[in-house]
Amino acid sequence: MQLYSASPLVRTRQVTGDVVAIGLVVLFVVLGVSIASFIGSFADLGRQLEEAGAGFQGTMQDASRALEGLPLVGGAASAPFDGASGAGQSLADAGRQQQEGVARAALVAGLVVAGVPSLVVLWVWLRGRIAFVRRASSVRSLLALPCGEDLLALRALTGRDAKAALAVSPDPVAAWRAGEPAVVRRLADVALREAGVARR
Repeated sequence: MQLYSASPLVRTRQVTGDVVAIGLVVLFVVLGVSIASFIGSFADLGRQLEEAGAGFQGTMQDASRALEGLPLVGGAASAPFDGASGAGQSLADAGRQQQEGVARAALVAGLVVAGVPSLVVLWVWLRGRIAFVRRASSVRSLLALPCGEDLLALRALTGRDAKAALAVSPDPVAAWRAGEPAVVRRLADVALREAGVARR
């Protein structure tokens, strides 16, 4: 499997594309982690709320227990503190829910910022790289066949670079039909060059 072109110029472009793609993915991952960390910092408010609610609940429970021991009025006097203790529990629960919500938002934001652009970059980059590998493999397979040079010459004649084919011969089609070895070989070289494959 040939990953890079035999042409130094094309190979340099391919390596540069690989480095840029990897660099962009790393950048997006760092951005995603940073944004998740920034959003996660808002969970501090929920932690403070939870601690305040738990502290308030504990204080009210202590007061309720202390008042329960009073003769005659103990039960009636402790009832408001029991209710306030429930409010402290609600406050602590709200703080926990806020922390969970922030954690979910941080995770989703981090994944979106890191994942979506990274997937787009990888899709664009991999499409080009896979197309090159397939094209190079196909051309190498043709070259290995007994009539491979003829097929590659035909590929050069039907390829995108008509000027390269015309540079080989004034009438490359007629020369290919006549089976002129030098023209067929040079046309095959054009197809190899277009695919980025070097003749062994």
